[in-house]
Amino acid sequence: MRQDTALLIHVRTQRPHAPRFQAELDALNDAAAVACEEAGLRPVLVPAAEAPAPQLLRAAALASVLVVLGGEDVTPALYGGASTYPGSGRHEPWADEVTAAAIRARIAARTPLLGICRGLQLLNVALGGTLVQDMPGHTAAARDPFVTTTLHPARAGYPLDLPHEVRCTHHQAVGALAPGLRVIARAVDGTIEAVAHTAAPALGVQFHPEHPKVASAQLTPLLTGLNGARMAHDAARATSA
Repeated sequence: MRQDTALLIHVRTQRPHAPRFQAELDALNDAAAVACEEAGLRPVLVPAAEAPAPQLLRAAALASVLVVLGGEDVTPALYGGASTYPGSGRHEPWADEVTAAAIRARIAARTPLLGICRGLQLLNVALGGTLVQDMPGHTAAARDPFVTTTLHPARAGYPLDLPHEVRCTHHQAVGALAPGLRVIARAVDGTIEAVAHTAAPALGVQFHPEHPKVASAQLTPLLTGLNGARMAHDAARATSA
């Protein structure tokens, strides 16, 4: 895999049981792929529930940037949560387990990672955190499920600029924060909307920077910054070799 590749892990390519949800995710994933191209990265979409695990893990290790996209709720067994809860729906244990393994490998290798919505939640769970299983106020009961949320950055700041107003649609959120992660932004109600790893170039956002209406303005800069961190790290390593 070329060094300018972004691997975008999503859950699956078909959901006959939920065609509207599939269409919403397809639109987000397509916009994410365009944002990757704008950031100088070649996007490769891989469905974790359908791809062989060795192939996915190998591709995730070789990609310049790994992006974990949205989808179903994270399997509760991975963080000790109740198996049923309001809005629980379907889970994808196989996709969750292999994606969590890819996340841990990227953290260990100190290579760039971006988790979006479910991707943030999996990042937290993969590293030992928990989730709030159901919460109000961050999704809309309408044909357009997105609500506008204002981010409040944490005092510590973060090298990459986060947008001020974002689009959200989620009924779960980070509960207990995993070791190695720090909060870099919250919603006005205190919900964690963005985290960063303390040692690896890994970022998780609960909001949707890949929404088609904002992807160029919000996702492209994040990907450019993460890939820039990777290139700087590679250059420093080459100089010291």
